[in-house]
Amino acid sequence: MQVKLNRIDHDFHFEAYGASEVAVHIDGAPNIGGHNAGARPMELMLMGLGGCSAIDVILILRKQKQEAQAISITVQAERAQNQTPAVFTKIHVHYVFTGMLHPDKVERAIHLSMEKYCSVTAMLNKTAQITHSFEILPPQ
Repeated sequence: MQVKLNRIDHDFHFEAYGASEVAVHIDGAPNIGGHNAGARPMELMLMGLGGCSAIDVILILRKQKQEAQAISITVQAERAQNQTPAVFTKIHVHYVFTGMLHPDKVERAIHLSMEKYCSVTAMLNKTAQITHSFEILPPQ
């Protein structure tokens, strides 16, 4: 796997590309001279965790003949204080599903993703305690 980053301005704005050739913008915070022109690198890590697990969960649910009408995921994290690097120490992933889904199957899919399949979880587990929760909303 390979990604490429190109600097866009004379500060911290980069445009990154992976194999999909879809542009992802990265920038620093305004307090260090960034311009809010992209996600912060640590935000991208949390987005990667949410995306990795979401793909796993959708695939597992489909194998179980469960189809969600909608899925949203919120990932909240805490970082080490007064420490460099300021790694994640706690991460909570909350899934919200919409549809006629069996709770036991949803729980199993999330568990399999978080404990077995999601590579991002496996890496972040080295520094952070990762927890998860979910809710199922009725179809709309």
